[in-house]
Amino acid sequence: MSTTSLKIPDDVKRLAVAAAKQQGITPHAFMVDAIRTAAANAQRRARFVTDAIASREEAIKSGEGYASEDVHAYLQARAQGKSLPKPRAHSWRA
Repeated sequence: MSTTSLKIPDDVKRLAVAAAKQQGITPHAFMVDAIRTAAANAQRRARFVTDAIASREEAIKSGEGYASEDVHAYLQARAQGKSLPKPRAHSWRA
């Protein structure tokens, strides 16, 4: 494990210390977990953006998409435990 010096404002340190104490862990463990969580969230966000860009490109290339009312009805039925056929893609080009 490597050592890194991290300078943080006093008010942030007080918050971290208080949160760590509330969770019954050391401030160090709290800060390591906070950094790990932030880094994982940044990676998930980057993957989300990459997937969104690829989806947009595919939609533009195919010229097909799903009507929002069909998708909403499908998701609502699934949430209620009902079986409904998946929505079908339609051309959105004129």
